[in-house]
Formats: sequence, C-alpha cells, structure tokens
Amino acid sequence: MAQPSPDIPRRLPRGTHGLDRDVVEASQRTRLLEAVGGAVAARGYGAATIDDVVRRAGVSKATFYDHFTDKEDCFLAAYEAASEELLARVEEAHAGEGNWLERTRAGIAAYLRWLAADPALARVYLVEVAAAGPRALERREALRDRYAELIHERRGAQPRLPTEVFHAVVAAVDDVVVRHIRESGAEDLPALEPVLVYLQVALLAGPDVAAKSADL
Repeated sequence: MAQPSPDIPRRLPRGTHGLDRDVVEASQRTRLLEAVGGAVAARGYGAATIDDVVRRAGVSKATFYDHFTDKEDCFLAAYEAASEELLARVEEAHAGEGNWLERTRAGIAAYLRWLAADPALARVYLVEVAAAGPRALERREALRDRYAELIHERRGAQPRLPTEVFHAVVAAVDDVVVRHIRESGAEDLPALEPVLVYLQVALLAGPDVAAKSADL
C-alpha cells in the first residue's frame, strides 16, 4: 500500500545504472515495505520470514539489514506508511464541500474504498497487525487516536462531547470492519457505508439524525 514517488523506480536496472545513492536506497526501501505486506498477506505475520521479504523485494539480506533491524521493524514501517496514506485519503474527503453529515459520509466512503482496493493488504493491516506484538498494537492505537482527533475537529458542533466518545466511535467502526474482513473478506467493504454512517452519526448526533442520513 505504500506508494513510491514517481521518480523512485520500483526495479533498478542491472549493472552500472548511474542512479544517485538516495534514489537506490529509496527504491530498495519502498520494495521492502511492499514485500513485507505481501509476505504477511500470503503466510501470516508469524510464519512470514525475512527470506520471504527479500525474495519478494528482489534485494539481498544484507540490503534488508541496511534498512531495518528485523521483521518487526520492517512491518511497523510498512504499517506507518499505509496508515499515513489512509489517513491522508480520509482527511481529504473530510475537507471537501458540504455539511458535516455529507463530509462524514465522504470520509467513511474514502476509508472503505481504500481498504477494498487491496483486500489482502487490508487484512494485513487490520487483522494481522494484532499478531505483530505490543509495538504494533501501540501504532494501531496511535492511528485510532489521530482518526478520533480528525472526527472531533471536523464535527465542530454543539453540544461538546467528551474526547472518549470520539475514541469509542473509531473503535466501533474498526470492530465492524475487522469482523467483516474476517468473515467475508475486504472486497465488498464499501457495502458497509450505510452501517458505518449510521453508527458514527448516531453516537455523535443522535439516532434520529442517523436514521435520516444513513439510508439503511
């Protein structure tokens, strides 16, 4: 899910290529981030190995250790990159035109479409992350906190609600999405849009407003 810059090649030409060292290292890192996601998607976090990652990335093990200390370090970097990309998409949707309800729906739609665009990696970063240890769970909580802050900022309506309410909204949305991925996969996640709109609006504005806006 980490998207390389257009001027960073995914594959380096063989032999003497004349590319700057920074470009070479950026290409290697990008491929390793993509590869760890692919390896975990294929085998699960516990079974995926550094050998799996370097084979997918087309680099040597020495190159892997130039960038990361171990599998966990590489996975966490990939998770951070994916999180930043996802949050940027949601922020962009929330910043669009329309009232709060319209922007809420747009943010949820952007979130679901982004996940559904790569179902295997959606499972990696929402389900397999739980197997990656306490540091990964801390990163997931940090992402949830940022999402809650975004919802809080964008709502901007009275009465004021405790911060914990916004964290509860994000946790509830995450639980619904993770359950759906576990049971049905991520391909049809956009079908959850009315459910998530109702859930978020009901908690923040009341069930009557939610019933009118969610199209359930």
